[in-house]
This record gives sequence, structure tokens and C-alpha cells, in this order.
Amino acid sequence: MSHHRRAAKGRTARDRARRELSQNFLADRDLIRRYARMVGDGPGGLVVEVGAGDGRVTAALADRADRVIAYEVDPVWAARLRGRGLGNVTCVRGDFLRARPPGGPFHLAGNIPYSATSRIVGWALDAPGLASATLITQWEYARKRTGGYGRWSRLTVETWPRFGWRPAERVPREGFRPVPRVDSAILRLDRREHALLPGSAMDAYRRCVTLGFGGRGGTLHASLRAAHPRRRLDAAFRAARLPRDTVVAFVHPDQWVTLFGVLHD
Repeated sequence: MSHHRRAAKGRTARDRARRELSQNFLADRDLIRRYARMVGDGPGGLVVEVGAGDGRVTAALADRADRVIAYEVDPVWAARLRGRGLGNVTCVRGDFLRARPPGGPFHLAGNIPYSATSRIVGWALDAPGLASATLITQWEYARKRTGGYGRWSRLTVETWPRFGWRPAERVPREGFRPVPRVDSAILRLDRREHALLPGSAMDAYRRCVTLGFGGRGGTLHASLRAAHPRRRLDAAFRAARLPRDTVVAFVHPDQWVTLFGVLHD
């Protein structure tokens, strides 16, 4: 009986850690190999991994990258990863969100915790050297950020001139251990080789997006009317091929860039 209590207590402790750290590990070998091939622009380069976990994805990334920096906050999994002896992998035991981005170009990868998705994506978007991010996220998050419902989020619109957003693949929940409650997706962010707007225009563009998403009047046209003359606003809507009664969520990010270009000449 006492042995049973100790075993149950031990399992409970690890289960608690898994829940707190969102430890649902990718277990499908074919999917792991396929995912690793999606990371970066091809073999080589530096890959930063968020949440190495049991190291199976890390090993697949190491087979293709020149170097991998793998962050893992759980000391048990960090020790096991170091014990694998992967020569081109540096395991950092600590909170990824406290890390400073590498000084040069790098690609971000990881089967990331659902609860930290927004913060990790924000870290990536702010990293000057980020070339791409290939992240396993909750399916609903990926759809929301990539227009999967015909609607576009403010974050996607704000960053669109610099980054392309696209879903690469849906990942069934059965591909993980333990099995989570919902499906996941591979979300891809790519820094554009040629930005859609010059850097000097980005502050004004973000202010325009903030105004548009403000909700004044119920339509995008009504919201932007607070800062722009009607004639120019009508011309911008014609250029973007948008009816005047369009609700802001249904405006494609490319149409936002067109609108801004006409409004700010």
C-alpha cells in the first residue's frame, strides 16, 4: 500500500510538471522528420528551439542545422538532452522568454506551450535577427492569425509589411504524448526579403491600424474617417477594392497596405 502511494505521488508530481509546462511531446516519427525539414530555408544555419522537452525534435533539427540552441526549463529533460551527446546542440536550462536573441540571423522552432504562445510569438517578432519561425501552436491560434476564418487579427495586419504568416500543416492531437484535448498546427512566420513598406513608414502604419481597429462607427471606413478626409478615404477604398461598409476584421493585410499607401501618399 505504501509503495502504491509513493508511486502515485511520483506520477502526480511529474503529471503536475507536465501540466504546468504544457509538456505534450510530439511522438510521431514521420511528423518529427517532416517538421524538421520545414524549419529554416534548407539545411544549415542556426536554429533556436523553444522547449526541447524529450529531445526527439531537437535531434531531428540537429541533423539538418549547423547549430542548435535548445532551451528547456525542466531540469529533468534538460539533463537528459545533455546526456544525448548531440555535438552541435547547446542545451540552455532556463526560461526561453528571458533569453536574448542571437546577434546574427537565426530560425526559431519549437513545440511551444499553448499558454505562452502570444509571448513567444511577440519575442520572435521583436528579434532583429529572426529569419523565420516554424512553431507548433494550437490549431485555433494558427487559424486566427492566418485568416483561416476569413477574418484577420490586428497582430497579423500590424506585422504584415515585415512578416508573412501562413499555416504549414495541421497536426492531429493523436501525434502527441500525452494526447492533448485539441489539434495543433505548424505556423510559419517569414521575414520578408523586401518589406512592403519602408521602415520610416511603419510607425504611421501602426497608428493607422490602431485607428482602424478602434471600432468607431462599426466599419473600417467610419473608423478611419476620424483622421482622413472623405475624398481621399474613398479613393483609398477604391484602390483596395473595398466596399465602404466593410468591417475591419474582413480586410486582408495586403488591402491594408494599399489603403495606407493612398492615405499617406
